[in-house]
Amino acid sequence: MKKQSVTLVQVAAKAGVSVMTASRAMSGEGYVSEETREKVHAAARELGYAPNALARVMKGGRTNVIGVVVNDLSSVVVNAFVSALTEEVRKFEMDLFIYNSIGQLDEATQRRHNQLLHGLWDGLIYVLPRMTDEYLTALEKSDSPILLVNFCRRETTLPVIQGDNFNAARDAVAGLIAQGHQRIAFIKGTHWTGQSAERERGYRQAMADAGLAVDEQWVEQGTYGEQSGQEAGERLLALSPRPTAVFSANDEMALGCMNAARALGLSVPEDLSLIGFDDVPASSIVRPQLTTLRHPLNLMAQAAVQELMRRILGQPGKRQRVEFPAEMVVRESTAPAGGAATTTKRRARKA
Repeated sequence: MKKQSVTLVQVAAKAGVSVMTASRAMSGEGYVSEETREKVHAAARELGYAPNALARVMKGGRTNVIGVVVNDLSSVVVNAFVSALTEEVRKFEMDLFIYNSIGQLDEATQRRHNQLLHGLWDGLIYVLPRMTDEYLTALEKSDSPILLVNFCRRETTLPVIQGDNFNAARDAVAGLIAQGHQRIAFIKGTHWTGQSAERERGYRQAMADAGLAVDEQWVEQGTYGEQSGQEAGERLLALSPRPTAVFSANDEMALGCMNAARALGLSVPEDLSLIGFDDVPASSIVRPQLTTLRHPLNLMAQAAVQELMRRILGQPGKRQRVEFPAEMVVRESTAPAGGAATTTKRRARKA
Protein backbone atom coordinates (compact mmCIF):
# COMPACT_ATOMS: atom_id res chain seq x y z
CA MET A 1 0.00 0.00 0.00
CA LYS A 2 1.30 3.44 -0.90
CA LYS A 3 2.42 5.57 2.03
CA GLN A 4 0.29 8.60 2.89
CA SER A 5 2.00 11.90 2.14
CA VAL A 6 2.74 14.19 5.07
CA THR A 7 0.39 17.19 5.03
CA LEU A 8 0.85 20.80 6.06
CA VAL A 9 -1.75 20.22 8.80
CA GLN A 10 0.53 17.61 10.39
CA VAL A 11 3.51 19.99 10.14
CA ALA A 12 1.50 22.77 11.80
CA ALA A 13 0.42 20.46 14.62
CA LYS A 14 3.99 19.27 15.15
CA ALA A 15 5.27 22.86 15.32
CA GLY A 16 2.39 23.99 17.52
CA VAL A 17 1.21 26.74 15.16
CA SER A 18 -1.81 27.36 12.96
CA VAL A 19 -1.99 25.97 9.45
CA MET A 20 -1.94 29.54 8.09
CA THR A 21 1.24 30.32 9.98
CA ALA A 22 2.84 27.07 8.80
CA SER A 23 1.87 27.94 5.22
CA ARG A 24 3.49 31.39 5.49
CA ALA A 25 6.63 29.88 7.03
CA MET A 26 7.01 27.31 4.27
CA SER A 27 6.20 29.63 1.37
CA GLY A 28 8.11 32.66 2.63
CA GLU A 29 5.10 34.87 1.94
CA GLY A 30 3.76 37.07 4.76
CA TYR A 31 5.33 37.83 8.12
CA VAL A 32 6.48 35.03 10.41
CA SER A 33 9.06 35.46 13.16
CA GLU A 34 12.42 33.83 12.57
CA GLU A 35 11.90 31.61 15.63
CA THR A 36 8.53 30.37 14.35
CA ARG A 37 9.87 29.90 10.83
CA GLU A 38 12.69 27.72 12.11
CA LYS A 39 10.27 25.74 14.28
CA VAL A 40 8.02 25.01 11.26
CA HIS A 41 10.95 24.05 9.02
CA ALA A 42 12.34 21.76 11.74
CA ALA A 43 8.96 20.03 12.02
CA ALA A 44 8.79 19.67 8.23
CA ARG A 45 12.25 18.10 8.12
CA GLU A 46 11.42 15.71 10.95
CA LEU A 47 8.20 14.57 9.30
CA GLY A 48 9.73 14.39 5.80
CA TYR A 49 7.33 16.98 4.43
CA ALA A 50 7.98 18.44 0.97
CA PRO A 51 5.78 21.24 -0.44
CA ASN A 52 3.74 20.04 -3.40
CA ALA A 53 2.05 22.97 -5.06
CA LEU A 54 1.09 21.07 -8.20
CA ALA A 55 -0.79 18.35 -6.34
CA ARG A 56 -3.07 20.94 -4.81
CA VAL A 57 -4.32 22.06 -8.23
CA MET A 58 -4.52 18.69 -9.92
CA LYS A 59 -7.62 16.57 -9.61
CA GLY A 60 -7.05 13.06 -8.41
CA GLY A 61 -3.49 13.83 -7.30
CA ARG A 62 -2.07 13.33 -10.79
CA THR A 63 0.25 15.80 -12.50
CA ASN A 64 0.14 14.17 -15.94
CA VAL A 65 3.91 14.57 -16.12
CA ILE A 66 6.58 11.92 -16.59
CA GLY A 67 10.02 12.89 -15.39
CA VAL A 68 13.23 11.88 -17.16
CA VAL A 69 16.58 12.10 -15.39
CA VAL A 70 19.73 12.08 -17.54
CA ASN A 71 23.38 12.63 -16.68
CA ASP A 72 24.55 14.24 -19.90
CA LEU A 73 22.28 15.91 -22.44
CA SER A 74 25.25 16.36 -24.77
CA SER A 75 25.24 12.59 -25.37
CA VAL A 76 23.91 11.77 -28.85
CA VAL A 77 22.44 8.49 -27.58
CA VAL A 78 20.69 10.13 -24.61
CA ASN A 79 19.25 12.84 -26.86
CA ALA A 80 17.94 10.29 -29.33
CA PHE A 81 16.28 8.28 -26.59
CA VAL A 82 14.72 11.32 -24.91
CA SER A 83 13.31 12.40 -28.27
CA ALA A 84 11.77 8.95 -28.71
CA LEU A 85 10.35 9.10 -25.17
CA THR A 86 8.75 12.47 -25.92
CA GLU A 87 6.79 11.00 -28.83
CA GLU A 88 5.57 8.08 -26.73
CA VAL A 89 4.55 10.25 -23.77
CA ARG A 90 2.45 12.44 -26.07
CA LYS A 91 0.39 9.40 -27.03
CA PHE A 92 -0.86 9.34 -23.42
CA GLU A 93 -1.56 13.10 -23.53
CA MET A 94 1.08 13.70 -20.89
CA ASP A 95 4.08 16.01 -20.63
CA LEU A 96 7.78 15.26 -20.20
CA PHE A 97 9.95 16.87 -17.52
CA ILE A 98 13.69 16.54 -18.30
CA TYR A 99 16.24 16.93 -15.49
CA ASN A 100 19.89 17.01 -16.53
CA SER A 101 21.95 15.90 -13.54
CA ILE A 102 25.58 16.66 -14.28
CA GLY A 103 27.94 14.04 -12.85
CA GLN A 104 27.21 10.92 -10.89
CA LEU A 105 24.05 10.33 -8.86
CA ASP A 106 24.94 9.78 -5.19
CA GLU A 107 23.33 10.22 -1.75
CA ALA A 108 23.80 14.00 -1.76
CA THR A 109 22.10 14.43 -5.14
CA GLN A 110 19.42 11.94 -4.14
CA ARG A 111 18.35 14.15 -1.23
CA ARG A 112 18.36 17.22 -3.47
CA HIS A 113 16.35 15.43 -6.14
CA ASN A 114 13.76 14.39 -3.56
CA GLN A 115 13.15 18.05 -2.72
CA LEU A 116 13.28 19.23 -6.33
CA LEU A 117 11.25 16.53 -8.01
CA HIS A 118 8.74 15.70 -5.27
CA GLY A 119 5.23 15.98 -6.64
CA LEU A 120 6.26 17.16 -10.09
CA TRP A 121 5.76 13.84 -11.82
CA ASP A 122 3.56 10.74 -11.83
CA GLY A 123 6.48 8.48 -12.76
CA LEU A 124 10.21 8.77 -13.35
CA ILE A 125 12.56 7.31 -16.00
CA TYR A 126 16.34 7.23 -15.54
CA VAL A 127 18.16 7.03 -18.90
CA LEU A 128 21.67 5.50 -18.86
CA PRO A 129 22.00 6.37 -15.16
CA ARG A 130 25.41 6.99 -13.59
CA MET A 131 24.29 6.25 -10.03
CA THR A 132 25.94 4.84 -6.94
CA ASP A 133 24.58 1.74 -5.22
CA GLU A 134 23.38 3.96 -2.35
CA TYR A 135 21.37 6.12 -4.73
CA LEU A 136 19.86 3.04 -6.39
CA THR A 137 18.94 1.55 -3.01
CA ALA A 138 17.08 4.76 -2.11
CA LEU A 139 15.14 4.57 -5.38
CA GLU A 140 14.25 0.94 -4.70
CA LYS A 141 12.66 1.98 -1.39
CA SER A 142 10.48 4.59 -3.06
CA ASP A 143 6.75 4.05 -3.50
CA SER A 144 6.77 6.07 -6.72
CA PRO A 145 6.75 4.44 -10.17
CA ILE A 146 10.40 4.46 -11.33
CA LEU A 147 11.98 2.75 -14.34
CA LEU A 148 15.59 2.43 -15.54
CA VAL A 149 16.80 2.38 -19.15
CA ASN A 150 19.93 0.47 -20.21
CA PHE A 151 21.07 -0.33 -16.68
CA CYS A 152 22.61 -3.75 -16.12
CA ARG A 153 25.41 -3.14 -13.63
CA ARG A 154 23.65 -5.17 -10.96
CA GLU A 155 20.30 -6.71 -10.15
CA THR A 156 17.58 -4.33 -9.02
CA THR A 157 13.98 -4.52 -7.89
CA LEU A 158 13.14 -1.64 -10.24
CA PRO A 159 11.86 -2.39 -13.76
CA VAL A 160 14.49 -2.13 -16.49
CA ILE A 161 14.21 -1.67 -20.26
CA GLN A 162 17.48 -2.46 -21.98
CA GLY A 163 19.14 -3.40 -25.24
CA ASP A 164 21.19 -6.58 -25.52
CA ASN A 165 24.93 -6.03 -25.14
CA PHE A 166 26.52 -9.44 -24.55
CA ASN A 167 25.17 -11.32 -27.56
CA ALA A 168 25.64 -8.34 -29.88
CA ALA A 169 29.29 -7.93 -28.86
CA ARG A 170 29.97 -11.65 -29.09
CA ASP A 171 28.51 -11.86 -32.60
CA ALA A 172 30.39 -8.76 -33.77
CA VAL A 173 33.74 -10.13 -32.59
CA ALA A 174 32.89 -13.57 -33.97
CA GLY A 175 32.41 -11.87 -37.34
CA LEU A 176 35.88 -10.38 -37.15
CA ILE A 177 37.31 -13.79 -36.27
CA ALA A 178 35.50 -15.29 -39.26
CA GLN A 179 37.34 -12.73 -41.41
CA GLY A 180 40.65 -14.11 -40.18
CA HIS A 181 41.40 -11.64 -37.38
CA GLN A 182 43.08 -13.07 -34.29
CA ARG A 183 44.66 -10.04 -32.65
CA ILE A 184 41.45 -8.23 -31.75
CA ALA A 185 41.50 -5.40 -29.22
CA PHE A 186 38.70 -3.90 -27.14
CA ILE A 187 38.26 -0.32 -25.89
CA LYS A 188 35.93 -0.24 -22.91
CA GLY A 189 33.88 2.59 -21.46
CA THR A 190 32.94 3.61 -17.93
CA HIS A 191 31.38 1.15 -15.50
CA TRP A 192 28.27 3.05 -14.43
CA THR A 193 25.47 1.44 -16.46
CA GLY A 194 27.13 -1.98 -16.78
CA GLN A 195 26.83 -1.92 -20.56
CA SER A 196 30.56 -1.73 -21.21
CA ALA A 197 31.17 -4.72 -18.93
CA GLU A 198 28.59 -6.75 -20.85
CA ARG A 199 30.15 -5.78 -24.17
CA GLU A 200 33.55 -6.77 -22.86
CA ARG A 201 32.11 -10.07 -21.67
CA GLY A 202 30.77 -10.71 -25.18
CA TYR A 203 34.17 -9.85 -26.67
CA ARG A 204 35.96 -12.26 -24.35
CA GLN A 205 33.38 -14.99 -24.96
CA ALA A 206 33.83 -14.80 -28.74
CA MET A 207 37.59 -15.03 -28.36
CA ALA A 208 37.26 -18.00 -26.00
CA ASP A 209 34.80 -19.74 -28.34
CA ALA A 210 37.40 -19.48 -31.11
CA GLY A 211 40.20 -20.75 -28.86
CA LEU A 212 41.96 -17.37 -28.95
CA ALA A 213 43.70 -16.00 -25.87
CA VAL A 214 43.13 -12.35 -24.97
CA ASP A 215 46.35 -10.44 -24.40
CA GLU A 216 45.42 -7.98 -21.63
CA GLN A 217 47.39 -5.31 -23.49
CA TRP A 218 44.62 -5.47 -26.09
CA VAL A 219 42.03 -4.25 -23.57
CA GLU A 220 42.17 -0.46 -23.11
CA GLN A 221 40.15 1.82 -20.85
CA GLY A 222 38.19 4.68 -22.37
CA THR A 223 35.51 7.08 -21.14
CA TYR A 224 33.05 6.81 -24.07
CA GLY A 225 34.48 10.05 -25.51
CA GLU A 226 36.21 10.40 -28.87
CA GLN A 227 39.42 11.75 -27.32
CA SER A 228 39.68 8.76 -24.99
CA GLY A 229 39.22 6.46 -28.01
CA GLN A 230 42.02 8.20 -29.86
CA GLU A 231 44.36 7.92 -26.88
CA ALA A 232 43.48 4.25 -26.39
CA GLY A 233 43.99 3.67 -30.12
CA GLU A 234 47.43 5.26 -29.97
CA ARG A 235 48.45 2.88 -27.20
CA LEU A 236 47.07 -0.15 -29.00
CA LEU A 237 48.68 0.71 -32.32
CA ALA A 238 52.05 1.19 -30.60
CA LEU A 239 52.07 -2.50 -29.67
CA SER A 240 54.22 -4.95 -31.59
CA PRO A 241 52.64 -6.82 -33.17
CA ARG A 242 49.69 -4.45 -33.21
CA PRO A 243 46.03 -5.60 -33.31
CA THR A 244 44.48 -6.05 -36.73
CA ALA A 245 41.00 -5.17 -35.47
CA VAL A 246 39.50 -3.08 -32.66
CA PHE A 247 36.03 -3.37 -31.20
CA SER A 248 34.99 -0.29 -29.20
CA ALA A 249 32.24 -0.08 -26.59
CA ASN A 250 30.74 2.87 -28.48
CA ASP A 251 31.02 4.70 -31.79
CA GLU A 252 32.73 7.81 -30.46
CA MET A 253 35.69 5.82 -29.17
CA ALA A 254 35.81 3.87 -32.44
CA LEU A 255 35.97 7.17 -34.36
CA GLY A 256 38.75 8.33 -32.07
CA CYS A 257 40.64 5.10 -32.77
CA MET A 258 40.15 5.76 -36.49
CA ASN A 259 41.80 9.16 -36.03
CA ALA A 260 44.74 7.49 -34.27
CA ALA A 261 45.18 5.06 -37.17
CA ARG A 262 45.12 7.85 -39.74
CA ALA A 263 47.72 9.83 -37.79
CA LEU A 264 50.03 6.82 -38.08
CA GLY A 265 49.41 6.51 -41.82
CA LEU A 266 47.31 3.34 -41.43
CA SER A 267 44.32 2.69 -43.66
CA VAL A 268 40.91 1.55 -42.40
CA PRO A 269 39.97 -1.21 -43.11
CA GLU A 270 43.04 -2.38 -45.08
CA ASP A 271 45.41 -2.11 -42.09
CA LEU A 272 42.88 -2.01 -39.25
CA SER A 273 39.26 -3.11 -38.98
CA LEU A 274 36.99 -1.17 -36.63
CA ILE A 275 33.57 -1.82 -35.08
CA GLY A 276 31.67 0.54 -32.78
CA PHE A 277 28.37 0.46 -30.91
CA ASP A 278 25.27 2.78 -30.96
CA ASP A 279 25.08 3.80 -34.66
CA VAL A 280 25.32 7.54 -33.96
CA PRO A 281 24.82 9.81 -37.02
CA ALA A 282 28.57 10.43 -37.39
CA SER A 283 29.18 6.73 -38.00
CA SER A 284 27.47 6.92 -41.39
CA ILE A 285 29.08 10.25 -42.35
CA VAL A 286 32.73 9.48 -41.63
CA ARG A 287 34.83 7.89 -44.38
CA PRO A 288 35.11 4.99 -44.37
CA GLN A 289 31.66 4.56 -42.85
CA LEU A 290 31.79 2.80 -39.50
CA THR A 291 30.48 -0.73 -39.00
CA THR A 292 28.53 -0.68 -35.76
CA LEU A 293 25.76 -2.13 -33.61
CA ARG A 294 22.57 -0.38 -32.55
CA HIS A 295 19.70 -0.78 -30.12
CA PRO A 296 16.10 -0.18 -31.32
CA LEU A 297 15.64 3.07 -29.38
CA ASN A 298 12.11 3.77 -30.62
CA LEU A 299 10.84 0.35 -29.54
CA MET A 300 12.65 0.64 -26.23
CA ALA A 301 11.13 4.07 -25.58
CA GLN A 302 7.68 2.71 -26.37
CA ALA A 303 8.18 -0.19 -23.95
CA ALA A 304 9.54 2.13 -21.24
CA VAL A 305 6.55 4.49 -21.35
CA GLN A 306 4.02 1.66 -21.55
CA GLU A 307 5.61 -0.13 -18.59
CA LEU A 308 5.73 3.03 -16.50
CA MET A 309 2.10 3.84 -17.32
CA ARG A 310 1.04 0.36 -16.19
CA ARG A 311 2.60 1.12 -12.83
CA ILE A 312 1.20 4.65 -12.62
CA LEU A 313 -2.32 3.39 -13.37
CA GLY A 314 -1.98 0.25 -11.26
CA GLN A 315 -2.69 -2.04 -14.20
CA PRO A 316 -1.81 -5.76 -14.31
CA GLY A 317 0.80 -7.32 -16.57
CA LYS A 318 3.85 -5.59 -15.14
CA ARG A 319 7.24 -6.77 -16.45
CA GLN A 320 10.46 -6.52 -14.47
CA ARG A 321 13.13 -6.56 -17.19
CA VAL A 322 12.66 -6.34 -20.95
CA GLU A 323 15.64 -6.80 -23.28
CA PHE A 324 15.66 -5.95 -26.98
CA PRO A 325 18.10 -7.52 -29.48
CA ALA A 326 20.68 -5.31 -31.15
CA GLU A 327 21.25 -4.97 -34.88
CA MET A 328 24.62 -5.05 -36.60
CA VAL A 329 25.04 -2.45 -39.32
CA VAL A 330 27.80 -3.55 -41.70
CA ARG A 331 29.45 -0.65 -43.51
CA GLU A 332 32.99 -0.03 -44.71
CA SER A 333 35.33 -0.19 -41.71
CA THR A 334 35.84 -3.96 -41.60
CA ALA A 335 37.70 -6.27 -43.98
CA PRO A 336 39.40 -9.67 -43.92
CA ALA A 337 42.70 -9.78 -42.05
CA GLY A 338 45.66 -9.12 -44.31
CA GLY A 339 44.25 -6.06 -46.04
CA ALA A 340 42.03 -7.70 -48.68
CA ALA A 341 39.31 -5.11 -48.42
CA THR A 342 35.94 -5.93 -49.90
CA THR A 343 33.23 -3.53 -50.96
CA THR A 344 30.08 -4.32 -49.02
CA LYS A 345 26.73 -2.60 -49.36
CA ARG A 346 25.29 -1.29 -46.13
CA ARG A 347 23.15 -3.90 -44.45
CA ALA A 348 21.65 -4.52 -41.05
CA ARG A 349 21.03 -7.77 -39.28
CA LYS A 350 20.03 -8.98 -35.86
CA ALA A 351 22.99 -9.52 -33.58
